Amino acid sequence: MKALGLLLLCILQFSCASQNFDKINGVSFVASREKVGQHQVEEILKIHANHAAVMPFGFIREINSPEIIFDTERQWFGETKSGAKQYIEMLHKNGVEVMLKPQLWIWRGEFTGTLEMQSEEDWNALETSYADFIMAYARLAQETKTSLFCIGTELELFVANRPMYWKNLIVKIRSVYKGKLTYAANWDEYPRTTFWEDIDFIGIDAYFPLSEEKTPSVEQLKKGWQKHKEKMKALSLEKNKPIIFTEYGYRSMDFTAKKPWLVDRNEENVNLEGQVNAKKAIFEEFWSEDWFAGGYVWKWFIHHDKAGGGNDNRFTPQNKPAQLVIRDFYKMN
Repeated sequence: MKALGLLLLCILQFSCASQNFDKINGVSFVASREKVGQHQVEEILKIHANHAAVMPFGFIREINSPEIIFDTERQWFGETKSGAKQYIEMLHKNGVEVMLKPQLWIWRGEFTGTLEMQSEEDWNALETSYADFIMAYARLAQETKTSLFCIGTELELFVANRPMYWKNLIVKIRSVYKGKLTYAANWDEYPRTTFWEDIDFIGIDAYFPLSEEKTPSVEQLKKGWQKHKEKMKALSLEKNKPIIFTEYGYRSMDFTAKKPWLVDRNEENVNLEGQVNAKKAIFEEFWSEDWFAGGYVWKWFIHHDKAGGGNDNRFTPQNKPAQLVIRDFYKMN
């Protein structure tokens, strides 16, 4: 009975705590070559987004290389510190909260989750390089009063091989940044992430496989969510931490929910209905849950008039029916 009482108290405390923030109705704001202007932010306001992820980049030349190159003149403006700062300030000016989400790009698009060193010397070098990278942006997050900072994105083998490094890094980040922290774990990585108790939100890039149908219905997709949803809820209650979808989205293509992580350049099959249904299902399943804090749709380009459209089968919902679904849902929530 005592154990049951403690569990109920924990759930009650979590439920109360989870009511202290608004749902994150966010977009992933893609870095551009140029500064962002007022008219470009207004397109976000039109869909009633209250959050945006700003994503500067660091680059690694090879999958086993420990050197991270960042904030250089060769990068696009939005990928640099000065670019991220300009984006944040423009978004804040319009009342949009920000998650600063520095990310790594490995040459040729190698998956960051497989980043792994071959020697202790290289691991130490990677740790030093990553700390330089992430601390530079932690200081920017504090300077700009950014409300949420993401300490890493889809770095499964780095996290698994160096657990104490990450715990110590979180302490170091908190010494300069006083806002909330998250980490963006890949959809199949998050159950093994080792430091959820040390940060404020369990972050998940929510590319879960849900259906093998060519054009799955909303109900089929909601059914596909159930096993994943129960596991997330259980982890949220166990760790006493709300969950956010640091990325969520679906391509406007056939079989969009079969392997939602696909980024191939196949432009042949366009399926706008599949993307619409997938958006409706994720909203209906998650946004009413107390343990769920919201998420950032993947992805939103600055040049709205040139993005997406009815012949595009990529992730962006811009200028597609899915954009209207997001607009209407964010307006009500």
